[in-house]
Amino acid sequence: MIHFPAQRRGPLSALSLRLAAALGLVFAVVTAVYLDRDGYRDVNEDGLTLLDCFYYAVVSLSTTGYGDITPAAPSARLVNVLFVTPARVLFLIILVGTTLEVLTEQYRTGRRLTRWRKSVKDHVIICGYGTKGRSAVSALLENGLDKSRIVVVERSPASLRQATSAGLVAIEGSATRSSVLNEAHVRNAKAVIIATDSDDASVLVALTVRQLTAGQVRIIAAAREAENAPLLKQSGAHHVIVSSATAGRLLGLSTSAPPLIDVVEDLLTPGQGMALAMRSAERDEVGRSPRELDDTLVIALVRRGKVVTLSDRAGAVIETGDMLVHVRDDRPQPAGAPG
Repeated sequence: MIHFPAQRRGPLSALSLRLAAALGLVFAVVTAVYLDRDGYRDVNEDGLTLLDCFYYAVVSLSTTGYGDITPAAPSARLVNVLFVTPARVLFLIILVGTTLEVLTEQYRTGRRLTRWRKSVKDHVIICGYGTKGRSAVSALLENGLDKSRIVVVERSPASLRQATSAGLVAIEGSATRSSVLNEAHVRNAKAVIIATDSDDASVLVALTVRQLTAGQVRIIAAAREAENAPLLKQSGAHHVIVSSATAGRLLGLSTSAPPLIDVVEDLLTPGQGMALAMRSAERDEVGRSPRELDDTLVIALVRRGKVVTLSDRAGAVIETGDMLVHVRDDRPQPAGAPG
């Protein structure tokens, strides 16, 4: 099942308001009839009880009544003309409006689903919307990827609600199933990020994605244990990030070289000061050394899909088609300052 980003006001909220309005009308009519109950004639001629007033209000608002209880006194007839009859019309409007709103919402959802299926392409699929999945989405958004190009696959209802509340399209189901990934249009995806809670599930997801896409879609997976990283790569993952090993190295650095932790946090936290970025080499930069660029602090090159460090002989000169991995200033610009 596909869940679209949450609307400001859902159909359930609208139906609740209409139901409350209908009940309010019923109680208002009951009150008016009960206060003037002596002006009504009952076929039993034993007077109107509170239950009789509720009965009269319900049948009068939903139909034209059965004639077993009728207004006899002029005051009761005046109340029927000025209050009960308009209330009946308003009650019917509420019922018809509720039906129309439900049908309209179903039609709107169907049209939205059709448009999404036709337009979804070059998107990123996030398998798992836990801590790692949410962090991956945040990084994608910080790098300029539009929310409409992110699709979340998740089984947990709570995580699905979080994803749709964040403005993302979410698909309910397990990413290990081919039908669910096909629903996410995995063949048209740009990349698949596997951020499940277990390495076993990550391996199954990687195998399923590779089978469905014939290895044409980039797969990035997170592994809890380093020993499972080779298995994930064999399953089809192009890149594997070992969360436990990375956290362990950072913990070790915090003891032996505490300032390095601050640098790493600065690089990974948006808006703090420094951030890693990548851009294409410009024409006037080709043939120059990456270390000679005045306005760009280059730390590596990406050449034909492979990372080339500046310490390598191949990284001594920038070539045509190179991507420059550099550190940029990520501090918020003051108002009015040039970008």
